[in-house]
Amino acid sequence: MTDMLVKLYDLSNNWSFLSEQAERGVTLRKPFGPEKHLVIDWVRDQFGDVWAGETEVALCHQPVTCFIACQDQALIGFACYDATALGLFGPGGVAEQSRGRGTGRALLMACLLDMKLKGYGYTIVGDVGPAEFF
Repeated sequence: MTDMLVKLYDLSNNWSFLSEQAERGVTLRKPFGPEKHLVIDWVRDQFGDVWAGETEVALCHQPVTCFIACQDQALIGFACYDATALGLFGPGGVAEQSRGRGTGRALLMACLLDMKLKGYGYTIVGDVGPAEFF
């Protein structure tokens, strides 16, 4: 297991990835209360019970520490932080058929910039899979 430390204070406050995703028909946002079980069920179907449990924790925080990506009113991706432990990014993923369009990176950046706005100096990305993605 390899963990990665990210310096949030080095990130520029550039949210242009939101408009880039919008041009592709993808909306990034935080889910609201009535969507909780829809998001958890989708994560469970796509990525399994462990990530669904972590996502539930992120959705119970106030404010929510999870972002979702939607296209044509369908969920295509998600990313969370402060789910397993405070200061930890993850879990996050994009449906297989929607990969390769920058949505995963956009979800990651939304979480990292949200953490920066809350005053976090660093985040840890636990158990990094494809390190080149980060």
